[in-house]
Amino acid sequence: MSTPYPFAALVGQEDLRLALLLNAVSPAVGGVLVRGEKGTAKSTAVRALSALMPEVDVVSGCRFSCDPDSPDPGCPDGPHAPGAFASRAARMVELPVGASEDRLVGALDIERALAEGVKAFEPGLLADAHRGILYVDEVNLLHDHLVDLLLDAAAMGASYVEREGVSVRHAARFLLVGTMNPEEGELRPQLLDRFGLTVEVAASREPDQRVEVVRRRLAYDDDPAAFAARWADEEAAVRARIVTARELLPSVRLGDGALRQIAATCAAFEVDGMRADIVMARTATALAAWAGRTDVLAEDVRQAALLALPHRRRRNPFDAPGLDEDKLDETLEEFGGQDGPGDDGDGDDDPDPGPGGGPGGQPEPDDTPQGDGDAAARPDAGEGGEPRPAGGAGEQSPARSAEPFRTKMLSVPGLGQGAAGRRSRARTEHGRTTGARRPRGALTKLHLAATVQAAAPHQRARGRRGPGLVVRRDDLRQATREGREGNLVLFVVDASGSMAARQRMSAVKGAVLSLLLDAYQRRDKVGLVTFRGAAADVALPPTSSVDAAAVRLESLPTGGRTPLAAGLLRAHEVLRVERLRDPARRALVVVVTDGRATGGPEPVALAGRAARLFAAEGTASVVVDCESGPVRLGLAGRLAGELGGTAVTLDELRADSIAGLVKDVQGSRRAA
Repeated sequence: MSTPYPFAALVGQEDLRLALLLNAVSPAVGGVLVRGEKGTAKSTAVRALSALMPEVDVVSGCRFSCDPDSPDPGCPDGPHAPGAFASRAARMVELPVGASEDRLVGALDIERALAEGVKAFEPGLLADAHRGILYVDEVNLLHDHLVDLLLDAAAMGASYVEREGVSVRHAARFLLVGTMNPEEGELRPQLLDRFGLTVEVAASREPDQRVEVVRRRLAYDDDPAAFAARWADEEAAVRARIVTARELLPSVRLGDGALRQIAATCAAFEVDGMRADIVMARTATALAAWAGRTDVLAEDVRQAALLALPHRRRRNPFDAPGLDEDKLDETLEEFGGQDGPGDDGDGDDDPDPGPGGGPGGQPEPDDTPQGDGDAAARPDAGEGGEPRPAGGAGEQSPARSAEPFRTKMLSVPGLGQGAAGRRSRARTEHGRTTGARRPRGALTKLHLAATVQAAAPHQRARGRRGPGLVVRRDDLRQATREGREGNLVLFVVDASGSMAARQRMSAVKGAVLSLLLDAYQRRDKVGLVTFRGAAADVALPPTSSVDAAAVRLESLPTGGRTPLAAGLLRAHEVLRVERLRDPARRALVVVVTDGRATGGPEPVALAGRAARLFAAEGTASVVVDCESGPVRLGLAGRLAGELGGTAVTLDELRADSIAGLVKDVQGSRRAA
């Protein structure tokens, strides 16, 4: 077994280490979601924590790690005889992104259950993680139904397997830790809320600290055992402090004053539901125990808010998680000192103003330098004080996007079999049952009626005598199901001069932002190709991060000619490469343009030939017609015909404007 990197040897990342330690002290806090860029020691810190967890006593021979002092009365391996137990290290179980549902919750032998009425159950990863750590790397890439099962088990402390009338339940209480890189996609807000704490991590920009990180890592890679031995005393001290804090935790008093601060803070930041209040209370209590105190102070409440609230304040996927610390301090000050342990008893509600006149020595608002108000004196200011365009002639500075709206559903025709999502019809593991087939490999979803129908004609030949059905392996039938898949939605956006009028480009960006929001909700991958001037650029390669696409869209400059053919050819190349990486994921190309093509010899004919490449390959496409004004040339509609797709105007894209848009998209594809 490899030697883990010592937790005490981690450099920096104070919030990450604190959040992990608080959950080690009190698993009831609800776990940690660690968000950050690649290479920031997220996984290293989680694996290092497992070595600090105290040993656990388990019932000997129990596959579900029952506590001998209070065994689970519903344990599938029970009932347990008293007295037989063993001590072992707390486990850290890793859940792979590609794990199946059976691997997570366990597998039930359906054949024995039907034929013999025996609950033959093989435990899954949730059972292995009971009373330990369950670690999910890249949790944002985990299938939604697995995330739901995982978080339900974490919330209820038990795992349930229900199949064809056969039920198995076992305890599943664990410290849940997930790590993710936001560039690869976000978790849904309702799933974010199920993690107790969230920590944002980033690599240090201090050269000395980076040098120390590299020095320690090289030393560890050269000789892990010797490096761990050098940090053994510090590791033992942290482990002992965790044990002491756990023992002190039941004695910690959460006074009415601290509770009022917690409730007022959650109300001030308008978080949904009551889970945030409960998590803050548990976190503040764990903080006090970690500090060796039996009273919760205002500083504990403040730190708990910084760990428990930022991810609960997102109202849409384009909001960055965060917390206004000035507002937090004002709320804690307003509700502090009222019947709680944080009251210092001097009756003074206002802090000492300090030398700057404001709290903590900060200047009052009136003392803030306002400048001379002469916008024209700024070298980067244009007429009326507006910033000058950053680019050269013919390029305009980016326009702000209009307010997003709910769009009509666009889907790919036919029946796919890509990753689970919410856009196009597909054969999936979850959804409505459409038929049955013989299982290929392990049986996962039994079609009971088809199985009985297959077994019934052979009962006399098999010597059936009693009421039970004699079922053989060949009789079993796998249910085929139809659900929804996620697609690759590739946006091809015209950023040329013909689109550059301020109000027009603002409306176009608003429409694309609306489609991005729809793609987020439907669990799609997205990509962004833009064309203007003399070439086309891949502004964003296909990714699950809709946030990144929104950021690129906001900064999109406009101006120049309209190389429509170059944009289509670049999009075609992006799709070709993506098919090699993910052949099961079908694509939907959304071209946002007025249909004009300029620049180079025969730009219109060249654009038509490029568009027919998509039609020849059967790629589903939609053209969002951005042409405006009383006189319309209908060029976008002509482009849609060449693509084999359909054209919709910006107004028609709205969900409440027309009916049957999906039929139009699919109808055009069939006609082609």
